[in-house]
Amino acid sequence: MSDLADIAPSGTFAQAGSRPSIRPRGLGLVAQVLPWLVAAGILVAAPLVFTSGTALTMMSLMGIMVVFSLSYNMLLGQTGLLSFGHAVYYGLGAFFTVHAMNVVAANRLPVPLPVMPLVGGLAGLAFGILFGLISTRRAGTVFAMISLGIAELVASGSHILHSFFGGEEGITANRTKMLRLFDVSFGPQIQVYYLIAAWCLICALAMYAITRTPLGRLCNAVRENPERVEFLGYEPQTIRVTAFCLSALFAGVAGALAAINFEIANSAYLGVHQSGVVLLATFIGGIGTFIGPVVGAVVVTLLQVSLSDLTEIWQLYFGLLFIAIVMFAPGGIAGLALMHGPLLRAGTAHRLVPAYLLALGPFLLLLAGTIALIEMAFRVLVKASDGTEMTLAGISFDAAHVLPWLVAGAMAAGGALALRAVLPRVAAAWHDASEAAKEKLA
Repeated sequence: MSDLADIAPSGTFAQAGSRPSIRPRGLGLVAQVLPWLVAAGILVAAPLVFTSGTALTMMSLMGIMVVFSLSYNMLLGQTGLLSFGHAVYYGLGAFFTVHAMNVVAANRLPVPLPVMPLVGGLAGLAFGILFGLISTRRAGTVFAMISLGIAELVASGSHILHSFFGGEEGITANRTKMLRLFDVSFGPQIQVYYLIAAWCLICALAMYAITRTPLGRLCNAVRENPERVEFLGYEPQTIRVTAFCLSALFAGVAGALAAINFEIANSAYLGVHQSGVVLLATFIGGIGTFIGPVVGAVVVTLLQVSLSDLTEIWQLYFGLLFIAIVMFAPGGIAGLALMHGPLLRAGTAHRLVPAYLLALGPFLLLLAGTIALIEMAFRVLVKASDGTEMTLAGISFDAAHVLPWLVAGAMAAGGALALRAVLPRVAAAWHDASEAAKEKLA
């Protein structure tokens, strides 16, 4: 797969002396607008396909996490600032939104619910300016530690300032008491979903537009080489502060959408756990592309809802997935998918299918054996008081016996050895497909 270095950013294979292709202006405009039209169509049609209440709730959570992950990617992916306290702006946006909803409802002000995310965004922006001027004086590890300190400071303050944060119970609101437009009460979940979907699309489009501006390019330059940016006459801290504030603004919007969805804001919104979730989502999806955090947000939300119903140690699997992505696929899930783009355009991607199918069996065997070992260890070491009898994948057995451990260990070890034996064939298939693609595009 080292041949990927020969692939140009435009998706064609770089060759000496080759001229860049000239795309008609009209065709380029269509290519830019079409993905957003497709995204809007998916958001509109999704509730028509997945009609259950659980599906609507999950899709609403996905929309919130998409905005939150994209805002975090403005810091990490675009500007190179690793933050451990991004939930501060998410949580403060949620709290200010809930208080604003209560004020509007109590005084019967003519303010509809769809504009409430602006309150969260402004709150995130205000605190982004306040904390950003301090934390962005340094980058790298120092910035990460400052962000963690600010997160702990705000989280601790939420337990002290009961009048604003509501203590452990939090602050509640009622979204149906707001001004109704076109007799839409936002009581049914489907109405809330469409509100979240609209704001998700607006925020995603705005953040993508920012990445295409000179500011977005300067953020990339600061990420790569801040000294050279300063040599060219720009102040790196000013660029970092601007990116930080914009990121906090969109995080505040995400927090406001969460407050509208759940009609409550509590200290959990501000915690390190929430910052960890958005970090996982962004990394798992891929920080190298704009679509990566979107993919990560969808995957993480889906796993959170589904795995929590299947196992008590679902967070452990999140950690293992994160480690696997960082070690074996630094570009994330989106990066893995986009690697195949040039091969698909050249029509040589089908050469990878036999090798991938050959590797699928050992991988699934390794995965099944590892999961069995983890679940049995959890049962024996943590849940022994409930008995060692357990059921996994519809198979009942006693985790105290030796045989299940031998079978699971053999599956994991056999899958690992088989996968290691198959990987050279996958690499060879990738090399052949890349070379064939180069010849076709020559």
